Amino acid sequence: MLDGLPQPAERAVATPLPMLVEPELVPVVDPAPSTEPLVPVAHRRIRTLSNYWHAGWRHAAPETLLRAGTAQRLSAVADSLPSRFGLAVFDAWRPLALQAELWDAAYGVPGLPAGYIADPIADPRMPPAHLTGATVDLTLTFDGAPLALGTGFDDFSPAAATAAFEQEAGVVRSLRRLLYWSMRSGGFVVLDCEWWHFEFGTRRWAAITGHEPVYGPASVTVADNRITDAIT
Repeated sequence: MLDGLPQPAERAVATPLPMLVEPELVPVVDPAPSTEPLVPVAHRRIRTLSNYWHAGWRHAAPETLLRAGTAQRLSAVADSLPSRFGLAVFDAWRPLALQAELWDAAYGVPGLPAGYIADPIADPRMPPAHLTGATVDLTLTFDGAPLALGTGFDDFSPAAATAAFEQEAGVVRSLRRLLYWSMRSGGFVVLDCEWWHFEFGTRRWAAITGHEPVYGPASVTVADNRITDAIT
């Protein structure tokens, strides 16, 4: 599958992932709403899968939304990928109610280590990453087909860690490297325990890059399961 990739992609799959650890998250300094709107993810090389909507989660919506600037960055990443590759988005902006649903399902039964699902905190200084509209869960596609890079989406096992296959040469390691370095070139950072989870301008992004957080929480008005107005 990787034979004949352009030189930038060859470098990406040959470059090891850096040491990835969860940083201490910093609060949003100015939690006042940003004027940057949420927009639908729409690009010829990006599929939107709406996983939680199709799975029947009560507070999920069919639309896939991101901050306008984050959506532009994601489109640039898609355009940078080798021919025949693209992106497929599992989930992006997430309302606080859905965050609470996922939290309750994941941690309602003891056993899952902390860190996989963010606390559904309403404090605007400490928004869950997906609530900001600047976080995206995604994978690569090949000829339009989404790829499972060693695990499926929301597989909360040690194999889901971004660097879990770094010591195992093969297609999974190469594709995870391709995804990571392509997203990193677009300014995104990854969650160390989830290879599919990338952020820009969030509290985690700020802690990793040394900048101040860009985004606080974002919300939308939903009527009849359609997005009718963006309020950020």
